[in-house]
Amino acid sequence: MTRQQILDLYFLDARHQLVAIAAFLDRAERASGKDDFRLQAFRAALAELSTKKKGKAKKVLLAFSDLTTKPMAKAEGKGACGTWLENKHQTICARNSVRP
Repeated sequence: MTRQQILDLYFLDARHQLVAIAAFLDRAERASGKDDFRLQAFRAALAELSTKKKGKAKKVLLAFSDLTTKPMAKAEGKGACGTWLENKHQTICARNSVRP
């Protein structure tokens, strides 16, 4: 496909997703409290999008990925939290996996 064809097919969808991301960040930044590792990983992934380098999707996925190879002895919860920062995700995700 040509660049023009890609733009014709996918631009509006990508625009919509970008507006949704902006709205998410607006909500997160208006809310009280501190950034945690998930928002930090999200911002790191966003930074990858502003480069002209190839492989953006891979770099975004890697920004959220657990690249360790050693298994955990015991998971503290059942829910996934979408990103990784050493062992900090275990406690936060376990706390957030309980829904009322």
